[in-house]
Amino acid sequence: MSDTTTSTIRRTSTRAKETPEQRARKQKIQLTAGVIVAVLLVLLGLYIQTQNPKGAFIWMIGLGFGYTLQRSRFCFTASMRDPVLTGSTELTKAVIIALALASIGYMALQMKLTGVGLENLGTDALKDATKLPGHVRAVGVHTVIGGFLFGIGAVIAGGCASGTLMRMGEGFVQQWIAIIFFIAGSVIGMVILPYVQANPILYQKAPVYLPQLLGGWVPAIIVQFGLLFMLYVLADWYGKKKAGEL
Repeated sequence: MSDTTTSTIRRTSTRAKETPEQRARKQKIQLTAGVIVAVLLVLLGLYIQTQNPKGAFIWMIGLGFGYTLQRSRFCFTASMRDPVLTGSTELTKAVIIALALASIGYMALQMKLTGVGLENLGTDALKDATKLPGHVRAVGVHTVIGGFLFGIGAVIAGGCASGTLMRMGEGFVQQWIAIIFFIAGSVIGMVILPYVQANPILYQKAPVYLPQLLGGWVPAIIVQFGLLFMLYVLADWYGKKKAGEL
């Protein structure tokens, strides 16, 4: 059972035991606390603006992302975990759509730098694909090992980076503990990264850039969105099958 389902059951059980007067009093307290927090956030944003010309903008973007994550329960780990544990693929489909939208944005930025025919790729201005927006990196053994370790840790911790930060704000003690080891693991990773990069078996230095690998933007777009579309259809079919709709 996912943490979202568990939290919903607990909230429903708690509400059933409350009297109408208790619920009204709790709502009043929550509303007052919400107004106070909102005012404090605005004041903090004004202070940040005095320290950084773009501070308030960055602050508001961060708050917006946090609010969206919390209300949507968006989590990359849950998108892979829920189909196995509960059969739900709603988050899985949401992640696929998010990847498609992000691909369009990154594609536009990369086309601006590389040119429609990739004529600028490899020039002194770009040097290699790793200088492009989107953190283009090589795929190899290190990717498989890193993904496996991160996947195990994320499931045990109950969320990915965004899910952990969101649940920290909700007061989940487990996520406050997880973030400590998240940071510790990142530091350890930075320390051993040079040794991993020096090993040709563990780390392939040549980046995999689809437009370059497939010979142009058109085949790269077909492969990228074709795979995402297939994954979406598969996730939708699996979710409906588990829900008994098929």
